[in-house]
Amino acid sequence: MKLFLAWSALCTAFAMAMPADAQVAAQVNERYQTPEGRKEVAANLGAPDRDGRQKPGELVKAMGLKPGMTVADVGTGIGYMLPYLSHAVTATGQVIAEDIFDDFLAAARMEATNKQLANVRFIKGTDKDPSLPEGMVDEALVLDAYHHFDYPQAMLAGIHRALKPSGKLVIVEYYKTAGAMPNNNALTHIRLNKPDVIQEIEANHFRLVSQREQIKDSQYMLILEKN
Repeated sequence: MKLFLAWSALCTAFAMAMPADAQVAAQVNERYQTPEGRKEVAANLGAPDRDGRQKPGELVKAMGLKPGMTVADVGTGIGYMLPYLSHAVTATGQVIAEDIFDDFLAAARMEATNKQLANVRFIKGTDKDPSLPEGMVDEALVLDAYHHFDYPQAMLAGIHRALKPSGKLVIVEYYKTAGAMPNNNALTHIRLNKPDVIQEIEANHFRLVSQREQIKDSQYMLILEKN
C-alpha cells in the first residue's frame, strides 16, 4: 500500500511538472483527428437522453449567470449548451462558442440558427489557445472538455487572459473512477481525478472558490477565480 501511494504521488508530481508544451491527451483525442471520428463523437454529444444525464438547467443555475454577462463555451462541440447559456445571459449578454474544429463549429452555428440565438458569436481556437477576447469574459465554461486539453497550461493561460478581473472558470468533468463513464472508460479516458485537476488548475493562477457534485458518482463542478 505504501509503495502504491508513493508511486501515485510520483505520477502526480510528474504530471504537475510537465512543461507547458507537453501533449498530454493525444490518446484520448485520437477519434477527433478524422471527420469520421468527429461525426461519431457528434452523435454522442447530441444523444436524446443527454439532458437527463447532463442536467444543463441545474448546471447553468449553479454557474450563477446573469443577464448582460459574457460567457464563453470552451470546446462547444456541436453547441449543446448554447441555448441554455444564451437564455441565461439574455439578449443583453453574449455567448462565445469556441472550438478547434470547423465541422463542430458548423454544427454549433446550425444549432444557434435553428434556435434563433442571436447573442452567440463563434471563435475558432487552437489546441494551445482558445483565442478568446482579452479581459472580456465573465465566465468560461469547460464542459466535458478539460480532459481533452492537449496543452492544459497553455489553454489555462488563454482562459486566464480572457477573463475579467472578477471572472470565473467553471469546470465540469468526470471523476476518474470505474463507474463515472460507461464500461469503466473513465479509468483510461480521464487523465486526472478531481484533486489533481484542482491542483493543476490552481498551479496556473486560479483559486478554487467552490465545488459540487454535478451528476452523482459521475461528474463534478469546480468554480475557480483568477489568482
